[in-house]
Amino acid sequence: MAADQPTIVATSGGFRTGRRTNLEFHKLVHHAVDLSGVHGRRPRLCHVGTASGDQRSWHADLDEAGRLAGWDVSHLNLFPMPPTDDLAGFVREHDVVWVGGGSVANLLAVWAVHDLGGALRAAWRAGVVLGGVSAGSICWFAGGTTDSFGPELRVVTNGLGFLPYGNGVHYDSEALRRPTVHRAVADGVLPETHCTDDGAGLVYRGTELVEAVSERAGGGAYVVRRDPSGCSQEESLDIRRL
Repeated sequence: MAADQPTIVATSGGFRTGRRTNLEFHKLVHHAVDLSGVHGRRPRLCHVGTASGDQRSWHADLDEAGRLAGWDVSHLNLFPMPPTDDLAGFVREHDVVWVGGGSVANLLAVWAVHDLGGALRAAWRAGVVLGGVSAGSICWFAGGTTDSFGPELRVVTNGLGFLPYGNGVHYDSEALRRPTVHRAVADGVLPETHCTDDGAGLVYRGTELVEAVSERAGGGAYVVRRDPSGCSQEESLDIRRL
């Protein structure tokens, strides 16, 4: 099975501390799996950990989380080398690709070396649900705000561009995120920008934003646009609690 339309779930969440394990998949990742339409077998999730350097200890926690969820979890490691010469085929074998957080600048640079963007675009068009958290959210957009270069936030504008917007993550938990987004939109550095508080996610069908969701009781989602006077304007989105 595959999603009936190209689908992206861009989030500031997806994981939680487990009751008996280090980690569990939270509701946003479960929602991405539901959107893939898989039934009658174990879902297949591909985790991409480039943004944090493909840390094997983190992968072990995700494998355990996958067993708890009843999913088959694999990892697309690019360090020290890709797992196959056929990255497009590898990605297409899965129902969901979930990209972890870390440095979006490093992620985009490494992906460009291996042309992973082309493989991911083909999978997206074929109905593999793409998703991720933080850097794994920003990567699908034209760009966004990041601490990839240091504590002072900067803006990247070389995202994959599957979604023709900017992206802001951790909007409620890091004080500089909101003003940095507003400044980038007002200055025309970022286009219309879609933002999530921690625990929130945005669901896209094709390039259309169709729903904002949250795995928390709180947490919101927002659109920031540049008005004709050159100022930024923020709109809160209706959000559904998962």
